Amino acid sequence: MSVPAAYLGVILIWATTPLAIQWSSEGWGYLFGITGRMVLGALVCAILLQLFKPGLPWHREARRTYVAAGLGIYGGMLSVYWGAQFVPSGLIAVLFGLNPLVTALIAAVWLRERSLTPGKLLGMALGLCGLLSIFAADILLQGHAWWGVIAVLAAVFLHSFSSVWIKKVGASLPGLTVTSGSLFIVMPLFVLTWLVYDGVTPVQISAQAGMALVYLGVFGSALGFTLYYYLLKHLEANRVALITLVTPVLALIIGLVLNGEHPSLEIWLGSALIISGLGMHVWGDRVIGILLPIGR
Repeated sequence: MSVPAAYLGVILIWATTPLAIQWSSEGWGYLFGITGRMVLGALVCAILLQLFKPGLPWHREARRTYVAAGLGIYGGMLSVYWGAQFVPSGLIAVLFGLNPLVTALIAAVWLRERSLTPGKLLGMALGLCGLLSIFAADILLQGHAWWGVIAVLAAVFLHSFSSVWIKKVGASLPGLTVTSGSLFIVMPLFVLTWLVYDGVTPVQISAQAGMALVYLGVFGSALGFTLYYYLLKHLEANRVALITLVTPVLALIIGLVLNGEHPSLEIWLGSALIISGLGMHVWGDRVIGILLPIGR
């Protein structure tokens, strides 16, 4: 597989996923939308396992990896789908841009990594300022928007925690294997959650919702996660983190063009601060080293 093609694929999938989440939940509720996505994603993974035969080991490290990845999928997806009912799709992508910053903080605490360097701390401060700017937006005064933002932030934390847990387990598994194993574990949980809290099968399905659901099942779940784990295996973490510099802006534009979303000045400012924080997270230490050549 071409690394540049996988990189571009992840950017496009991540940028379009927030809007697809909203569209896929229209007319039948978010629980049916997310459950249908995971069932379809698991079926696609089963087919891909037969085609490419990467294996699906079940030893101790593999099981722990599947559970760790499953936590991010189950807890993170439930949170973001619920929150997507109340906040614009572009804002979801911007908030998920905090993922590398939160991951670095968790890794520093849990793995004792020396990830809290001056550049990364400055990046976190800028990200926090961006978050505060978003909290000042008028849109959060509407209905349950506050709860929607909190739910998306909970999803960011769970996704970051899951990533660090996978790294702590340290099992070197192919991306398709990790995606398949985790989806096979969480898919029944999604079905059970839908049966307990909803259980209503839609009578009518709009073309837009149906296409969004298929897109998320095939690309957002099966291929998206597989490409992401593939990049983590073949690229440095900093290069993978650059994806989060592009997707928020692209998602805001997609939401504006395709869904008529009009982010307020506070959201644009908060987005700029968060993206600047991500830039400092990636390049901050190098910039500080050039500006303050201590010890040279």
